Parts: sequence; structure tokens; C-alpha cells
Amino acid sequence: MNQPKITNPEWPKWVHDDGSVVSCTEKVKVMAENFDELKQIAQDALEDGLLMEVNEQQMREALHKLVDSLVNPYQKR
Repeated sequence: MNQPKITNPEWPKWVHDDGSVVSCTEKVKVMAENFDELKQIAQDALEDGLLMEVNEQQMREALHKLVDSLVNPYQKR
């Protein structure tokens, strides 16, 4: 199924750990592209699950769990 790309111009204003705004245009562009792609992939996964008659709430919980399981490899110790 070929669907239009889901875009969201309302991504957050990205900030550094100290609260200052990420102002580099290229960094902000990359973040927007990454989140646009993630949203489309998540939407596709949700729709596939629904077409295969997987419970919608279970799909949403699995997607949340997936995000919660992401690891920060750059975490300061």
C-alpha cells in the first residue's frame, strides 16, 4: 500500500542538556527527518498489525515498550 508520507511540523524544539536550544539548522533538519521516518515506520507497523487482526491496544503498548527499551550508548557515567 503506497501512502502519503506522514509529516509533523510540530516536532519539539530540541534542547541541549543545559536547556539551551539546538540552533544548528542541519542538526534540526536531521532530527526532523529521523522523526518523520520513525513515525512512518511506526504507522506502517500499527497498520500491518491491525490488518493481521492484532489488538490495537496491544500494538500500541508494544510500540511504547520498544521506545522505552532504547539504550543511550553515550550516557555519562
